[in-house]
Amino acid sequence: MASVKVAARVRPLFPREIEQGATYIVNVNESTVALTNHKLSESDGDKNRERTRYFVYDYAYWSVDRNSPGYASQELIFQDLGTEVLDAAFEGYNACVFAYGQTGSGKSYTMMGKQMELGLIPRICEGLCSRVDDFLEEGITYKIEVSYLEIYNERVRDLLQAHNNQTYTLKVREHPLEGPYVQDLSWHSVADLAAVQMLIDKGNANRTTAATRMHETSSRSHAIFTLNFTQAKLEDNLPSEIVSKINLVDLAGCEKADPNYSRGRLREGASINKSLVTLGNVISALAEYSLSNSVSLESFSSLGGSDEDSSPRSLSGRKKTTYIPYRNSVLTWLLKDSLGGNSKTIMVATISPSSHYYSESLSTLRYAKRAKHIVNKPIVNEDSNVTLIRELRAEIDKLKVMLERANMRGSQSSLAGDGSIFEMLHKNEEKVELLTSAWVDKWTEAAAIMQECNVGIRRSNVGVIVESELPHLIGMDDDLLSTGIILYHLKEGETRIGREDASKPQDIVLRGPALEEEHCRIINNGGLVTLYPCANSMCAVNGNDVASPTQLAQGAVILLGKTNMFRFNHPAQAAKLRERRNAGEIIRRSSVISRLQSSLFT
Repeated sequence: MASVKVAARVRPLFPREIEQGATYIVNVNESTVALTNHKLSESDGDKNRERTRYFVYDYAYWSVDRNSPGYASQELIFQDLGTEVLDAAFEGYNACVFAYGQTGSGKSYTMMGKQMELGLIPRICEGLCSRVDDFLEEGITYKIEVSYLEIYNERVRDLLQAHNNQTYTLKVREHPLEGPYVQDLSWHSVADLAAVQMLIDKGNANRTTAATRMHETSSRSHAIFTLNFTQAKLEDNLPSEIVSKINLVDLAGCEKADPNYSRGRLREGASINKSLVTLGNVISALAEYSLSNSVSLESFSSLGGSDEDSSPRSLSGRKKTTYIPYRNSVLTWLLKDSLGGNSKTIMVATISPSSHYYSESLSTLRYAKRAKHIVNKPIVNEDSNVTLIRELRAEIDKLKVMLERANMRGSQSSLAGDGSIFEMLHKNEEKVELLTSAWVDKWTEAAAIMQECNVGIRRSNVGVIVESELPHLIGMDDDLLSTGIILYHLKEGETRIGREDASKPQDIVLRGPALEEEHCRIINNGGLVTLYPCANSMCAVNGNDVASPTQLAQGAVILLGKTNMFRFNHPAQAAKLRERRNAGEIIRRSSVISRLQSSLFT
């Protein structure tokens, strides 16, 4: 078991707050945060109310004055919190970091940061990729998958998918073993930090933001950036595969409703406040549950713990059940494992030091104090087949010990019983060999192909999308019994296409009628791809026979011989064409709007 770790971070005063006469009411001393209510005087204050309240956390950061010796930079916060997440991930545990606080208190800055002051999310991704590169030589295979979603008005949207009217229809389901998940959420397989950063930038560009009284670009949705990190290795012919799920959460900030806001903004604020209130209720319920359990155990141990009547259940007459309202909000439902479940969790409470926001800072610090009492139950997430292999290995070792003992006794009865033990031993060894072989083939072949061909795979809805950055041909097989998809990369330089019996080795070997030994060449010169037909070969591009060099464009259909048909894909060209298409749609929409406006006023 592991308690939720809590850190508090204090941001500097905004220039607007200084102009309004705000003063500092927060002070940090090591891991203690002191919050002072300046409305109460030191001598004449209400005796029932404390003027200064003290809160002790695992970490406390003073990020106010950069010139101060105790200033907590983004790098320091990563070294304290981010490295713990990375350690947990490489050990096979789930991990979660979420920032909690009012709007404008520094949550997004802590989690995402700025261009030159990166936050926890990009730094954790950088640290993960860096460690993977360091351990590649140790025979360990790694796989990293990324998803990015936002919860806006209690609806889930995939931030890594194109915008359309159906983007808010993703539903949350719950697997009996794996817990809550988002149905049809896209997962993107990444090979390096550049690919991860590209997805982060894409998701941030799609995220919902708006100006508030506290912040000009305030996050108006909860965002969850998730990394699925898998490690696989084979040591002493025993496979090992562990999976870690890292949830990095940037919450929207609560704020008071402004009557000048539009109806949509009021609804937006109500949804944010509802989910944050539910999060607070979940934290309170979990803290109460953990405290009640600890009190019961202490009482049980103080009574000796030997008699049946002194059990925790009998101490209270009947065991108290605490209801945890996870499903009252989409946010808490998705964070179910991170709060009280299978995860090592860190909460960062961000507060304002301004005297204008005493009540908001006090509320945040109180919730953070309660979160310290939450006890999670993290376990190492191991592949079920690998677990079965290890259990079979243990059973094989026991059977071998039994055989050795029987041989040492040498009696007829013991030797007669060896037959069944031999049979069990043989069957278990066969199962282990088959499972280990299948596991090794799955990892080595898939990893080698993806690394060699620079291919990425991601899940989308009920399908799987294979992505490649290089120009390539996709086979369009007319054989009704063919169920595979063939993808041929066109490397930089020359790619030879022909038959297997050609005098020179061919890069792409084909079969079929009217196919020459050396049929054609495709040359990729800096992204410019050209087809060069060989003499007397049948080649067609987009239905037109070609006998001379022909430049290939995105989407071209190529026929080699009579039956070998391919579609040519050029990712760089496709990206430019999509930009032009989007620009054209914007121009057409603006022209339609202008025509409608002119017709209304004429």
